[in-house]
Amino acid sequence: MKLGEIKRLYQNELEALYPLEEIKTFFNWLCEAYLQLKPFQIQQDLDLVIEANSLLKFQSALNALKVEKPIQYILGSAHFYGMEFMVNEHTLIPRPETEELVSWILKDVSKSDNLNILDIGTGTGCIPIAIAKNLPNARVYALDVSAEALKIAKRNAESNNVKVTFSEVDILKCSDLSIIFPEVSRFDVIVSNPPYVRNLEKKEMNTNVLAYEPETALFVADDNALLFYEIIAVLASSNLKEDGKLYFEINQYLGKEMLELMEKYKFSNNQLKKDLFGNNRMMKGEK
Repeated sequence: MKLGEIKRLYQNELEALYPLEEIKTFFNWLCEAYLQLKPFQIQQDLDLVIEANSLLKFQSALNALKVEKPIQYILGSAHFYGMEFMVNEHTLIPRPETEELVSWILKDVSKSDNLNILDIGTGTGCIPIAIAKNLPNARVYALDVSAEALKIAKRNAESNNVKVTFSEVDILKCSDLSIIFPEVSRFDVIVSNPPYVRNLEKKEMNTNVLAYEPETALFVADDNALLFYEIIAVLASSNLKEDGKLYFEINQYLGKEMLELMEKYKFSNNQLKKDLFGNNRMMKGEK
Protein backbone atom coordinates (compact mmCIF):
# COMPACT_ATOMS: atom_id res chain seq x y z
CA MET A 1 0.00 0.00 0.00
CA LYS A 2 1.31 3.44 -0.92
CA LEU A 3 1.52 6.42 1.43
CA GLY A 4 -0.96 8.40 -0.68
CA GLU A 5 -3.49 5.60 -0.38
CA ILE A 6 -3.12 5.56 3.40
CA LYS A 7 -3.61 9.33 3.47
CA ARG A 8 -6.86 9.03 1.48
CA LEU A 9 -7.99 6.17 3.72
CA TYR A 10 -7.51 8.36 6.81
CA GLN A 11 -9.50 11.20 5.25
CA ASN A 12 -12.35 8.92 4.19
CA GLU A 13 -12.55 6.99 7.47
CA LEU A 14 -12.22 9.96 9.81
CA GLU A 15 -14.01 12.83 8.06
CA ALA A 16 -17.24 12.18 9.96
CA LEU A 17 -15.44 12.56 13.29
CA TYR A 18 -12.79 15.23 12.84
CA PRO A 19 -12.20 18.44 10.82
CA LEU A 20 -10.03 17.93 7.75
CA GLU A 21 -7.15 20.01 9.18
CA GLU A 22 -7.12 17.88 12.33
CA ILE A 23 -6.99 14.68 10.26
CA LYS A 24 -4.07 16.16 8.33
CA THR A 25 -2.29 16.97 11.59
CA PHE A 26 -2.85 13.43 12.92
CA PHE A 27 -1.49 11.95 9.70
CA ASN A 28 1.56 14.22 9.72
CA TRP A 29 2.40 13.27 13.32
CA LEU A 30 2.04 9.57 12.55
CA CYS A 31 4.21 9.85 9.44
CA GLU A 32 6.93 11.49 11.51
CA ALA A 33 6.65 8.85 14.25
CA TYR A 34 6.46 5.78 12.00
CA LEU A 35 8.39 6.85 8.88
CA GLN A 36 10.55 9.77 10.10
CA LEU A 37 8.97 11.96 7.43
CA LYS A 38 8.54 15.69 8.00
CA PRO A 39 5.27 17.27 6.79
CA PHE A 40 6.93 18.85 3.74
CA GLN A 41 8.26 15.42 2.69
CA ILE A 42 4.91 13.65 2.78
CA GLN A 43 3.56 15.23 -0.40
CA GLN A 44 6.81 14.35 -2.20
CA ASP A 45 6.61 10.70 -1.09
CA LEU A 46 2.96 9.80 -1.73
CA ASP A 47 4.11 6.93 -4.00
CA LEU A 48 6.25 5.46 -1.24
CA VAL A 49 5.33 1.81 -0.65
CA ILE A 50 4.76 1.23 3.05
CA GLU A 51 6.21 -1.95 4.53
CA ALA A 52 3.96 -4.37 6.37
CA ASN A 53 5.20 -3.47 9.85
CA SER A 54 4.57 0.26 9.35
CA LEU A 55 1.26 -0.45 7.64
CA LEU A 56 0.07 -2.31 10.74
CA LYS A 57 0.97 0.71 12.88
CA PHE A 58 -1.01 3.05 10.63
CA GLN A 59 -4.00 0.70 10.70
CA SER A 60 -3.85 0.37 14.47
CA ALA A 61 -3.66 4.15 14.87
CA LEU A 62 -6.60 4.60 12.48
CA ASN A 63 -8.70 2.14 14.49
CA ALA A 64 -7.85 4.00 17.69
CA LEU A 65 -8.72 7.38 16.17
CA LYS A 66 -12.07 5.99 15.01
CA VAL A 67 -13.01 5.39 18.66
CA GLU A 68 -11.68 8.89 19.50
CA LYS A 69 -8.59 7.85 21.41
CA PRO A 70 -6.38 10.95 21.78
CA ILE A 71 -3.50 11.04 19.32
CA GLN A 72 -1.11 11.74 22.22
CA TYR A 73 -1.99 8.40 23.82
CA ILE A 74 -1.60 6.65 20.47
CA LEU A 75 1.88 8.10 20.07
CA GLY A 76 2.69 7.92 23.77
CA SER A 77 3.91 11.51 23.84
CA ALA A 78 2.83 15.15 23.89
CA HIS A 79 4.58 18.48 23.47
CA PHE A 80 4.59 21.08 26.23
CA TYR A 81 6.62 24.28 26.52
CA GLY A 82 8.99 23.23 23.74
CA MET A 83 9.66 19.82 25.25
CA GLU A 84 8.42 16.29 24.64
CA PHE A 85 6.62 14.45 27.42
CA MET A 86 5.70 10.80 27.72
CA VAL A 87 1.99 10.31 28.43
CA ASN A 88 -0.23 7.31 29.10
CA GLU A 89 -3.61 6.45 30.60
CA HIS A 90 -2.35 7.35 34.09
CA THR A 91 -1.64 10.99 33.16
CA LEU A 92 -3.56 13.90 31.75
CA ILE A 93 -2.44 15.22 28.39
CA PRO A 94 -0.65 18.57 28.95
CA ARG A 95 -2.67 21.48 27.60
CA PRO A 96 -1.92 24.96 26.22
CA GLU A 97 -3.72 26.62 29.14
CA THR A 98 -1.23 25.04 31.51
CA GLU A 99 1.62 26.39 29.39
CA GLU A 100 0.15 29.83 30.06
CA LEU A 101 0.25 29.14 33.79
CA VAL A 102 3.94 28.22 33.55
CA SER A 103 4.63 31.38 31.55
CA TRP A 104 2.94 33.49 34.23
CA ILE A 105 5.13 31.97 36.94
CA LEU A 106 8.33 32.39 34.94
CA LYS A 107 7.54 36.05 34.24
CA ASP A 108 6.93 36.70 37.92
CA VAL A 109 10.05 35.15 39.45
CA SER A 110 13.70 36.04 39.13
CA LYS A 111 15.85 33.64 37.13
CA SER A 112 18.83 34.33 39.39
CA ASP A 113 17.23 33.50 42.74
CA ASN A 114 17.69 30.13 44.42
CA LEU A 115 13.97 29.49 44.72
CA ASN A 116 12.13 26.56 46.27
CA ILE A 117 9.16 25.69 44.05
CA LEU A 118 6.52 22.99 44.60
CA ASP A 119 3.96 21.56 42.18
CA ILE A 120 1.05 19.68 43.76
CA GLY A 121 -0.66 17.02 41.61
CA THR A 122 2.08 16.85 39.02
CA GLY A 123 0.80 14.17 36.59
CA THR A 124 3.30 14.03 33.71
CA GLY A 125 5.54 16.47 35.57
CA CYS A 126 5.04 19.05 32.84
CA ILE A 127 4.76 22.05 35.19
CA PRO A 128 7.82 21.43 37.41
CA ILE A 129 9.94 20.16 34.52
CA ALA A 130 9.18 23.25 32.40
CA ILE A 131 9.98 25.47 35.39
CA ALA A 132 13.20 23.60 36.20
CA LYS A 133 14.28 23.82 32.55
CA ASN A 134 13.84 27.59 32.56
CA LEU A 135 15.04 28.26 36.13
CA PRO A 136 18.23 26.20 36.42
CA ASN A 137 19.07 27.68 39.83
CA ALA A 138 15.73 26.76 41.37
CA ARG A 139 15.11 23.74 43.58
CA VAL A 140 11.96 22.16 42.19
CA TYR A 141 9.72 19.65 43.96
CA ALA A 142 6.56 17.83 42.94
CA LEU A 143 4.07 15.39 44.39
CA ASP A 144 1.20 13.23 43.20
CA VAL A 145 -1.09 10.59 44.66
CA SER A 146 -0.55 8.25 41.68
CA ALA A 147 2.53 6.03 41.74
CA GLU A 148 2.01 5.27 38.04
CA ALA A 149 1.89 8.95 37.13
CA LEU A 150 5.09 9.58 39.12
CA LYS A 151 6.88 6.86 37.14
CA ILE A 152 6.07 8.81 33.97
CA ALA A 153 6.99 12.15 35.56
CA LYS A 154 10.41 10.84 36.65
CA ARG A 155 11.12 9.52 33.17
CA ASN A 156 10.08 12.86 31.69
CA ALA A 157 12.47 14.71 34.01
CA GLU A 158 15.30 12.43 32.95
CA SER A 159 14.57 12.71 29.24
CA ASN A 160 14.44 16.51 29.49
CA ASN A 161 17.64 16.66 31.57
CA VAL A 162 16.28 18.42 34.64
CA LYS A 163 16.31 17.65 38.33
CA VAL A 164 12.96 17.53 40.13
CA THR A 165 12.40 15.88 43.52
CA PHE A 166 9.22 13.79 43.35
CA SER A 167 7.16 12.31 46.18
CA GLU A 168 4.06 10.11 46.32
CA VAL A 169 1.55 11.91 48.55
CA ASP A 170 -2.23 12.06 48.93
CA ILE A 171 -2.68 15.79 49.37
CA LEU A 172 -6.10 15.24 50.96
CA LYS A 173 -4.35 13.43 53.83
CA CYS A 174 -1.36 15.75 54.13
CA SER A 175 -1.16 18.17 57.04
CA ASP A 176 2.48 19.29 56.89
CA LEU A 177 4.71 19.63 53.82
CA SER A 178 7.83 19.80 56.00
CA ILE A 179 7.39 16.10 56.78
CA ILE A 180 7.58 15.30 53.07
CA PHE A 181 10.36 17.74 52.22
CA PRO A 182 12.28 18.29 55.49
CA GLU A 183 15.11 20.01 53.62
CA VAL A 184 12.78 22.93 52.73
CA SER A 185 11.77 25.29 55.51
CA ARG A 186 9.44 27.36 53.29
CA PHE A 187 8.58 27.50 49.61
CA ASP A 188 8.82 30.61 47.42
CA VAL A 189 6.19 29.31 44.99
CA ILE A 190 3.50 26.65 45.24
CA VAL A 191 1.55 25.79 42.10
CA SER A 192 -1.22 23.32 41.39
CA ASN A 193 -3.50 22.21 38.58
CA PRO A 194 -5.75 19.96 40.67
CA PRO A 195 -8.98 18.18 39.66
CA TYR A 196 -11.58 20.87 39.08
CA VAL A 197 -14.20 19.66 36.59
CA ARG A 198 -17.57 19.13 38.25
CA ASN A 199 -19.60 16.07 37.29
CA LEU A 200 -22.33 18.40 36.03
CA GLU A 201 -19.87 19.66 33.40
CA LYS A 202 -19.23 16.23 31.87
CA LYS A 203 -21.88 16.93 29.23
CA GLU A 204 -19.63 19.70 27.85
CA MET A 205 -16.66 17.38 27.38
CA ASN A 206 -15.59 15.37 24.36
CA THR A 207 -15.47 11.59 24.23
CA ASN A 208 -11.70 11.61 23.82
CA VAL A 209 -11.40 13.15 27.31
CA LEU A 210 -14.20 11.28 29.07
CA ALA A 211 -13.29 7.85 27.76
CA TYR A 212 -9.51 7.98 28.03
CA GLU A 213 -8.08 10.52 30.47
CA PRO A 214 -7.87 9.54 34.17
CA GLU A 215 -11.03 10.53 36.04
CA THR A 216 -9.27 11.07 39.35
CA ALA A 217 -7.15 13.80 37.77
CA LEU A 218 -10.17 15.57 36.28
CA PHE A 219 -13.35 15.40 38.31
CA VAL A 220 -14.65 16.61 41.66
CA ALA A 221 -18.06 16.31 43.30
CA ASP A 222 -20.57 18.99 42.36
CA ASP A 223 -21.14 19.88 46.01
CA ASN A 224 -17.44 20.12 46.91
CA ALA A 225 -15.82 21.58 43.80
CA LEU A 226 -13.11 23.50 45.66
CA LEU A 227 -11.99 20.58 47.83
CA PHE A 228 -8.42 20.46 46.54
CA TYR A 229 -8.03 24.24 46.43
CA GLU A 230 -9.05 24.58 50.05
CA ILE A 231 -6.62 21.89 51.22
CA ILE A 232 -3.77 23.40 49.17
CA ALA A 233 -4.55 26.95 50.33
CA VAL A 234 -4.32 25.78 53.95
CA LEU A 235 -0.99 24.06 53.30
CA ALA A 236 0.32 27.09 51.41
CA SER A 237 -0.62 29.40 54.27
CA SER A 238 1.82 27.62 56.56
CA ASN A 239 4.44 26.49 54.04
CA LEU A 240 5.03 29.60 51.90
CA LYS A 241 7.60 32.25 52.75
CA GLU A 242 6.39 35.75 53.48
CA ASP A 243 5.51 37.24 50.08
CA GLY A 244 5.54 33.72 48.64
CA LYS A 245 3.16 33.09 45.74
CA LEU A 246 0.41 30.53 45.23
CA TYR A 247 -0.71 29.75 41.67
CA PHE A 248 -3.66 27.66 40.54
CA GLU A 249 -5.22 26.51 37.31
CA ILE A 250 -8.96 26.79 37.96
CA ASN A 251 -12.44 25.95 36.74
CA GLN A 252 -13.49 28.77 34.42
CA TYR A 253 -16.94 28.95 36.06
CA LEU A 254 -15.64 29.35 39.61
CA GLY A 255 -13.51 32.49 39.45
CA LYS A 256 -15.63 34.40 41.98
CA GLU A 257 -15.59 31.47 44.39
CA MET A 258 -11.82 31.15 44.05
CA LEU A 259 -11.30 34.83 44.86
CA GLU A 260 -13.42 34.37 47.97
CA LEU A 261 -11.43 31.29 48.97
CA MET A 262 -8.10 33.11 48.60
CA GLU A 263 -9.39 35.98 50.73
CA LYS A 264 -10.66 33.51 53.33
CA TYR A 265 -7.14 32.19 53.80
CA LYS A 266 -5.62 35.66 53.96
CA PHE A 267 -3.87 35.73 50.59
CA SER A 268 -3.37 39.20 49.15
CA ASN A 269 -3.01 40.79 45.70
CA ASN A 270 -5.22 38.03 44.34
CA GLN A 271 -5.50 37.99 40.55
CA LEU A 272 -7.67 36.10 38.09
CA LYS A 273 -6.12 35.62 34.66
CA LYS A 274 -7.84 34.58 31.44
CA ASP A 275 -6.47 31.91 29.11
CA LEU A 276 -6.01 32.20 25.35
CA PHE A 277 -9.70 31.31 24.90
CA GLY A 278 -10.85 34.17 27.13
CA ASN A 279 -11.85 31.99 30.08
CA ASN A 280 -10.94 32.64 33.72
CA ARG A 281 -8.32 29.90 34.01
CA MET A 282 -5.55 30.99 36.39
CA MET A 283 -5.32 32.42 39.87
CA LYS A 284 -2.46 33.95 41.84
CA GLY A 285 -2.25 35.10 45.43
CA GLU A 286 0.54 36.23 47.75
CA LYS A 287 1.03 35.27 51.36
